[in-house]
Amino acid sequence: MREMKDSGVEWLGEVPAEWALRQAGQLAVQTKVPNEGMIETNLLSLSYGKVKRRDINATDGLLPASFETYNVIGPNDIVLRFTDLQNDQKSLRVGRATERGIITSAYVTVRPLNPSYSRFMYYALHAYDLRKGFYGMGAGVRQGLKWQEAKYIKLPWPGDAERDRIADFLDEKCDEIDRAVSAAERSIEEYKAYKNSIVNQIITKGLNSNVPMKDSGVEWLGEVPAEWALRQAGQLAVQTKVPNEGMIETNLLSLSYGKVKRRDINATDGLLPASFETYNVIGPNDIVLRFTDLQNDQKSLRVGRATERGIITSAYVTVRPLNPSYSRFMYYALHAYDLRKGFYGMGAGVRQGLKWQEAKYIKLPWPGDAERDRIADFLDEKCDEIDRAVSAKQAIIADLKAYKQSLIYEAVTGKREV
Repeated sequence: MREMKDSGVEWLGEVPAEWALRQAGQLAVQTKVPNEGMIETNLLSLSYGKVKRRDINATDGLLPASFETYNVIGPNDIVLRFTDLQNDQKSLRVGRATERGIITSAYVTVRPLNPSYSRFMYYALHAYDLRKGFYGMGAGVRQGLKWQEAKYIKLPWPGDAERDRIADFLDEKCDEIDRAVSAAERSIEEYKAYKNSIVNQIITKGLNSNVPMKDSGVEWLGEVPAEWALRQAGQLAVQTKVPNEGMIETNLLSLSYGKVKRRDINATDGLLPASFETYNVIGPNDIVLRFTDLQNDQKSLRVGRATERGIITSAYVTVRPLNPSYSRFMYYALHAYDLRKGFYGMGAGVRQGLKWQEAKYIKLPWPGDAERDRIADFLDEKCDEIDRAVSAKQAIIADLKAYKQSLIYEAVTGKREV
């Protein structure tokens, strides 16, 4: 058992007795090399705590007026995102470059005085970030931080050989954990694709593959069972607008990943309205449609179904089926339309918004009452089964990430000897 000492630094606690402490500014200097004349075109970004390549010709995301304002960085440089510390306390804010490239000058880039310092220093700053050390250090409206303040952060500093040994250990272990996380994430995507294919297949073709089919005359549907009808969405539901005046309802709901879920009305994170009295009161079986920003966001699921009374932002369109028994099948039909990207291209205005007045003409498949219920029952059961499998994978990912964070902290503070 190695001898430990109190570091005198709150986030570190005890460290090995023979270890030193160094301020970050004693180990690295800030580097600013503007990309004037476009001397470099290898675009890099800081994403999930890793410095990764991006396509400089891509048109998605925020784009600068010119990449000449970006900084040229090199292998072993450490990138720090010190912006918006007040509002975003989830992002990983430290990355390490492994190649030459350019990165936004909104980030702080520092260059270790010796390249051999780079890996351990990155892990130490990453551990500090995981302990939420940067939060509360910032200044200004959006709580920004400069290297002039951050350079005084105290880091543990073993001898050369031990630093390399710890960095080698963490490189190997983190890579192993990252591979396991990636495998679980791929599995989740496969489950989601399987779920989407089932919803689309059953909503458009039914449960019995042996029935006669007919051309629906609707592009997104293709062939449907011969005895099925078609209905416009507006023949099945009406828009409902019930303002929450006088705060008659406090059960806050939101549309997230295609599900209408409860939110804490007293939470302070995320965008908050001036008043929840502007929200709409909705009830069980209502269908919620997010028709905003169709131009820029083509990934979000835009249809959800309420299972309880509550309030939801009036930026969403809420419709109430003419008969509660229509609700589940209509939700799945609109969800299938959404999965086929049907809403995109329908919108108008700068941000491509859509109104119920246009959406109500969408044609949906419409079996008889009994068959609609059978299909909804089947999809409820199947989707719930897949959602449980996805949740199990997500729990594994959360455990792996927590283990990785614990491993990094214990190794760079010497609490785990490697």
